[in-house]
Amino acid sequence: MSEIIFDAAVTLNGYLADESHSLQWLFNVPGAQEPDPDLLPQNVRVHVEGANTYMWMLENEQLIENPQKWQEFYPGITTYVFTSRDLPIPQGADVRLVNASVAEILPHIREVAGEQNIWVLGGGELLGQFFDIDAIDTLALTVAPAALSGGAASLPRTIGSERLELSEARKAGAFARLVYRVLRSE
Repeated sequence: MSEIIFDAAVTLNGYLADESHSLQWLFNVPGAQEPDPDLLPQNVRVHVEGANTYMWMLENEQLIENPQKWQEFYPGITTYVFTSRDLPIPQGADVRLVNASVAEILPHIREVAGEQNIWVLGGGELLGQFFDIDAIDTLALTVAPAALSGGAASLPRTIGSERLELSEARKAGAFARLVYRVLRSE
């Protein structure tokens, strides 16, 4: 059975993006331009992300102007974008814009993923919705040596330590890698 994995880089104080929804803070960290491939989730069939994450990637990588890059970056990946807006989609990309709750769409996401994994990329509110319905299996954070004064929180929910079991903690270049198994609520 597939796993649902949240895996993202965060600042020391827990932000995914700055106030402008930019991830540039991350790429300013030495080594961030060439991430260790072992840090990325394996056997992924589906990406799930919010509109701000999706738009930042489109703009930063110029994926509308260069749709072949989408195929290079995400071959065979279906991407679900949770949004209420009509957003551009790179030519040839399997991107599905959805305006519903995670609980409503999750059966469709699981069907597309089959036996492969689902990678929740962000944002924090989207991750919170997965936590709300007890649907996250792994929480992986790559903590950067940087802090922001504000922005998008990685998890705008209260989650007690009884829900998280540390399974890995290690150095990854300039970053700290923390991986938690998420325990089901009772």
